Amino acid sequence: MFWETLKLALMAIRRNPTRSILTVLGVVIGVAAVIAMVTIGKGTTEKVTADMSKLGTNLLFMRPGQFGPGRSSAEAKAFSIRDVEALRNQISGVVAVAPQVSKSATVVYGTESRTSTVFGSDNSFFITGGWTIVDGREFLEGELRSGRAACVIGQTVKKEIFGNIEPLGRSMRIANVSCEVIGVLEAKGRSSFGSDQDDTVIMPLRTFQRRIAGDTDIGVVHIGAAEGVDTQKVQADVERLMRERRGIRPGKEDDFSVGDMSQLVAMQTATTSVMTGLLGAVAGVSLLVGGIGIMNIMLVSVTERTREIGIRLAIGALESQVLTQFLVEAVVISLFGGLTGILIGLGLALVAAQSMSIPFVFDPTTILIAFVFSALVGVVFGFFPARRAAQLDPIEALRHE
Repeated sequence: MFWETLKLALMAIRRNPTRSILTVLGVVIGVAAVIAMVTIGKGTTEKVTADMSKLGTNLLFMRPGQFGPGRSSAEAKAFSIRDVEALRNQISGVVAVAPQVSKSATVVYGTESRTSTVFGSDNSFFITGGWTIVDGREFLEGELRSGRAACVIGQTVKKEIFGNIEPLGRSMRIANVSCEVIGVLEAKGRSSFGSDQDDTVIMPLRTFQRRIAGDTDIGVVHIGAAEGVDTQKVQADVERLMRERRGIRPGKEDDFSVGDMSQLVAMQTATTSVMTGLLGAVAGVSLLVGGIGIMNIMLVSVTERTREIGIRLAIGALESQVLTQFLVEAVVISLFGGLTGILIGLGLALVAAQSMSIPFVFDPTTILIAFVFSALVGVVFGFFPARRAAQLDPIEALRHE
């Protein structure tokens, strides 16, 4: 009986192919949008987590001011080199403390130029940032103390500025400063936020402060804790030391913030997860619209086939059989749209993952939920038209023109 009903449903769908395709299209778009958005969102979350994990969970970062709604860091006092030295000398369990200041500047060599991110720091920058020098060397102590114009460049700067020329030992201009290239960093690629991490130049902190920034302020300090050391203890020690150095009285709020990488990972993961949920919800509206389209088309079909329904009822068909036939039609349309939408959604997500350089995360749970939801759409939105068909009066249906 079920197979006979399914056969009748398929015959009815093939009878009006254009209308059936347009009906299916609403479900296809809805399911494809949900699958693509959720898959891309999960890939972005995984990319953010992986990028943060490269820096290690034992990394802390310190910035002036407090961050959050209604708070501003514009008036907070910047850090100094003495603060950095105090952290190195007075905090136990720390392997590296890297002061960091940065600015976008024009980098020029010969006829080539580009705007890159220039950092001022010392050799601790390479430790806390997880950088590896693949060609050349890091800064010498004399270069750091004297403020000599030496620099280490990223792979993008090497490729775009020097091309096939060996950069080591050559001088390029950063803003108005002539700087000798002493090292080249290993490629890292794009960050989870889309920025090119290799479009980078690192200079000695004092050189940057005197000749690029024009002040001695330090905006960010990265602190690397040793393996096995509790980062919460290090964070508490750093906060206590900095409160003392900045003269903050008991009971007063800090005018700086210290966080660890695990907190940042959790925050970024939560943010991307919320965005994924919102995108999935927005895409789900398309699926809802597709379901309304199914109900609309099925109501039209009931009206067009009123005499057919009357004949079936008159020769002995049960109301439940008519109800099942129309319900099966709606579910078949919805399931076909769901399967097609899943394939299209996965294809779109794969293309987006490759173009955005994020992992393609195949989640069977999401696929199953989308498939089941598409079936429910057929049942829910097909029930009312099917019930209407089943409750037709046979005599009135036979009189219908």
